[in-house]
Amino acid sequence: MYVCLCKNVTDHEIRRLVHSRGIHTVRQLRNETGATSQCGKCARCAHQVIKDELAELNGKTMAWTAPLCTP
Repeated sequence: MYVCLCKNVTDHEIRRLVHSRGIHTVRQLRNETGATSQCGKCARCAHQVIKDELAELNGKTMAWTAPLCTP
């Protein structure tokens, strides 16, 4: 799904960057892709995608919570 419509950044791209570039903050994501730099409405969702992917990398299973962003 698109997380940032302004910069055309998807959740798949964010997850890939967490793995390939070691992205672990929204600031790093913004520097890499421009996501969150236009209107900022996607910041919360981008943060959640990064957080979930980092938790998965660390072998932690996140308890289900209501999604911050919807497809």
